[in-house]
Amino acid sequence: MKINAINVYRVNLPFKFTFSHSQKDARAADNIVVEILTCEQGLKGYGEGGPRPYVTGETQESAIRGVRFLCLNKLFPWDLDDVSQIWNFVYSATGEKNHNSALCALEMALLDLLARKENRNILDYLPGDHFTHEVRYGGTVPMADQEMVMLICQMLRRLDIRDVRLKMGGDGEQNRRGLEAIRQVMDRGCDLRVDVNGAWDLDMAKQHIALLESYGVSVLEQPLTPEDPNWRKLANILRARNVKLMADESVCSMEDLEKAVSEGHFDMINVRLSKCGGFSNSLKMINRIRATGLRYQVGCQLGESGILSAAGRALCAISPDALYCDGSYDPFLLRENLTTEHVTFNHGGKAAPLKGPGLGITVNLENLRQFSDHFITIQRP
Repeated sequence: MKINAINVYRVNLPFKFTFSHSQKDARAADNIVVEILTCEQGLKGYGEGGPRPYVTGETQESAIRGVRFLCLNKLFPWDLDDVSQIWNFVYSATGEKNHNSALCALEMALLDLLARKENRNILDYLPGDHFTHEVRYGGTVPMADQEMVMLICQMLRRLDIRDVRLKMGGDGEQNRRGLEAIRQVMDRGCDLRVDVNGAWDLDMAKQHIALLESYGVSVLEQPLTPEDPNWRKLANILRARNVKLMADESVCSMEDLEKAVSEGHFDMINVRLSKCGGFSNSLKMINRIRATGLRYQVGCQLGESGILSAAGRALCAISPDALYCDGSYDPFLLRENLTTEHVTFNHGGKAAPLKGPGLGITVNLENLRQFSDHFITIQRP
């Protein structure tokens, strides 16, 4: 199968409401979409990445340049006949994390394309040793006023979502009100996590310890910046209080993971496709985490369209030992989707692996063009 050209779109997906966390008040998601074109009529492959400067240092513009750079790799499979070519390309292209969302989108599009050509589902190319027929997602609550937090939690309760992640920032009183609102709506049986996106220093973290403990928080995610020298001190405090410390922005690559394992600060790692550079790299990280005895969650980028949500579903389906799964939020968050299907979950957060060829979704080309303000075309050399 000959690949003729690759289009890379800069897309802006508006939210239904402002989703705030400590790094951004987000009204839209700035993502990239890769579209691979072939000489066969109607045969295309699609992939998506969510470049975030505060995660891998990528912007939309640098991710688009990253895709162009990756396509110059001598192992890029312009003549694609077997999945091993994709894995070999990704292995040769994996390096600094500043290309991770670009590599994720490109690998995903190649897998989607090959699977559609062979009339197979993308799961056929992924290891099935741990496959599950049912994924269970949790819910995420933004930094917001108490009324908004309660409204979101009431929706989660109606859906019988049993674990909730609350975004927190530097306002201690707002953080307290958020926890109070969740506990007013959700019973104590709800597993409560807190995600700070690196907004605290050690002193602020210490000020929150009693608060987290009193509201029964089980996991504290990325409270400090990756460069903060006080991770060990905080880890010792949290372990004495039985609160798990999870890395997100601190671990974006195998190099980061090995450093985290060596230092021993973290109890959990958040693995996200776009952050970690796609399926191949995410699975290597998960296997390494399993070998160390640490725990992990399969996470998502804020504002994923149905393309990246579908890929996340596939990763969740082969990761049943993940302590938590986040994602498939596109119908709740996006005004418009890039897929004709909404990739979402049912009551209890339950969702099945997607069926059909490729990722199991259909890209809405009209929406893709409507929400893209720029694209480049990379021609076959």
